[in-house]
Amino acid sequence: MRASKMAVAGGAIAAAVCAVAFVAGPGASAAPLPGGLGPCVGDACPDKYPPVNNGPFAGRDNGINVFAGGDFLVREGAAEAEGRVVVLGSFDLAKRAGASSVYNVGIAGVGSRVPPPDGADFLTAGKDVTVAPNQRLLADGGVVRYGGTVAGTVTGTLKQDPNAADQYKQLRPQLREASTCYGNSAATGTAKNQGYRTLFTGDGKSALQVFTVDFDLTGPGGGMQGLEFAGIPAGATILVNLVGGSRVINTYSGDLADREPINHLREKLLWNFPDASKVKIAGQAQFQGSVLVGNPASDTTVTASGTAGRFFTAGNLLHTSDGAAGGQEFHAYPFTGDLPDCTTPATSTTPTSATSTSSTTTEPTSTTSSSSATSSTSSTTSSSATESSSSTAPTSSSSASSTSPTKSSSSSEAPAPITTTSDNSGGVAPGTGPSDQGPLASTGTDLRGYLIGGTALLLIGGALVAAVAVRRKRS
Repeated sequence: MRASKMAVAGGAIAAAVCAVAFVAGPGASAAPLPGGLGPCVGDACPDKYPPVNNGPFAGRDNGINVFAGGDFLVREGAAEAEGRVVVLGSFDLAKRAGASSVYNVGIAGVGSRVPPPDGADFLTAGKDVTVAPNQRLLADGGVVRYGGTVAGTVTGTLKQDPNAADQYKQLRPQLREASTCYGNSAATGTAKNQGYRTLFTGDGKSALQVFTVDFDLTGPGGGMQGLEFAGIPAGATILVNLVGGSRVINTYSGDLADREPINHLREKLLWNFPDASKVKIAGQAQFQGSVLVGNPASDTTVTASGTAGRFFTAGNLLHTSDGAAGGQEFHAYPFTGDLPDCTTPATSTTPTSATSTSSTTTEPTSTTSSSSATSSTSSTTSSSATESSSSTAPTSSSSASSTSPTKSSSSSEAPAPITTTSDNSGGVAPGTGPSDQGPLASTGTDLRGYLIGGTALLLIGGALVAAVAVRRKRS
């Protein structure tokens, strides 16, 4: 009897080890986006991000929310980009006549209300910042750092720095490589365009749910449709690879109040365009999830009422509106999913702590400048597997749009300019670079340890089985 029990125990151990090896697979591991992009950065991150709102600040996030490897253009009636914005090329604001004349960066009147820390770089442009006559770029409470010149009216603290974007240049090839790698991932589920919706059906068990889409996510005639997910385990990362040279998403899925099921997937949902040269994201919705466009020669157009997630493109970005509608907004929400480990660890590109804890604010004053000299202006601070998510009606966010940040207090004195410590080696001002901030948050999960432990258990189990066999033979 004892020998029989030992045999059973040894067999169970061996079986468990085999199961671990099967699940983990050779070299199986998970990682965040390259360069530390995605998670909230700093010691003031909220435990939970609120729905889109215009209430008090819920926390602070020093991570990059919008990245463009080319130029960033604002046209028509687009309203704001919440969070830190980094552009390797130029930032150009020229909205249509009759639309709101302002565009916010950093602090949004309506959004997650998790802006960058006071004094952080709200906008970084490797080249020029250009604002059309009679329009204003609002960066109250933060820094606009640029490598070329500024033309037009910009609020906030202006910092001319020829090395402004140097520390972010490696992100462009890193995002390209990662996007291509993610695009090669084997699908674990199916995606079917049924006209009124596209239904993504997962396998119900994988920690990484992968979908490959070779069609536009649009309704008949290119109109809006719903985006629904089923069979997604609780906590799973969702990777949607939209392959092809040109792709369009036009949806009404995603709302302001986080009532729709897709909203609850956003922090682990990534829409990846590995090879598209033309991308458009449209619709009367709060588009949920983060976006990665890997082609450096691409042009991405965003006309959706709002986005809720990180937005990273290696190419050019156009924030605009369709027709007379206005108020389009990028809202700052993190990406915390675990993706395929495609690249070697890279130097982080975002600081991990707030650059200032002061709550003192001043009334904003506009500055018109076309020189490259450093200048400043007054500033203000501003669960179980899913069954099926569904969307039944378009939800527009234009009514919740805001064109100016919320102020918390005011004083009569303008703040002193932030001292720049950059040099020819590409250094940056304190609080804006990674060198003195420590490691970034990591969401990756490495499974190789399980394989090592599993191998040891396999040897032990095998030894037990062999011992039992010898004992039974002798008896």
